[in-house]
Amino acid sequence: MSDIMALLTWTNLRFLLEGLGLTLVISALSIACSVALGAVISIMRGSRLRALRGISIAYVELFKNTPLLLWIMFTFFVAQLPPLPAAVVAFTLFTAASVAEIVRGGLASVPAGQYEAARSQGFSAPQMYVLIILPQALRNMVPALLSQFVTTIKDTSYLWGAMALQELMGRGMILMNSFNSTVQIFAIFGLLALIYFAVCFTLSQFVRAYQKRLKGAR
Repeated sequence: MSDIMALLTWTNLRFLLEGLGLTLVISALSIACSVALGAVISIMRGSRLRALRGISIAYVELFKNTPLLLWIMFTFFVAQLPPLPAAVVAFTLFTAASVAEIVRGGLASVPAGQYEAARSQGFSAPQMYVLIILPQALRNMVPALLSQFVTTIKDTSYLWGAMALQELMGRGMILMNSFNSTVQIFAIFGLLALIYFAVCFTLSQFVRAYQKRLKGAR
């Protein structure tokens, strides 16, 4: 018991919470950037130009069929970006492939009459998507985007092993190396699991509540 109490100090807890903060920042930035990139890829997928459709399909297939860790290593070791930008770029590029499919589904949920009405009012294609279509599609995309956010939060645990970035998992590993007791090491594992669970479960519950609200509105 004394080993556990020696571990649960404010200094150690703050150390882990700072790592959680970095995890959430990386995840939020990556999701925000991947939504923008994914929207572009999705719109290209629906283009009348075969070249644009081909590029979008190739992009999605490339990132859906290669591991995330490969792109983390690429941005850090090959592109030689600093750790934080490397992490955000890697997650953005990788996640945008999934987000593009989410956006495509959201765009398909918008009635065809909305597209026709926008064109009849003289909107250009960018104006139509930004001002009319995407705001309507976003409502249906929120649950899937939040689920992707949860996945990204968990996937940031790769960053410590790949580039020694001190996100939540990295901070936990550093903390483990400062203790010799097996009980304390197991306690740190348990604490990390509890933090990840608390964050991801809360977001998952929000997704479920939002989905119920959407069904009720219909």
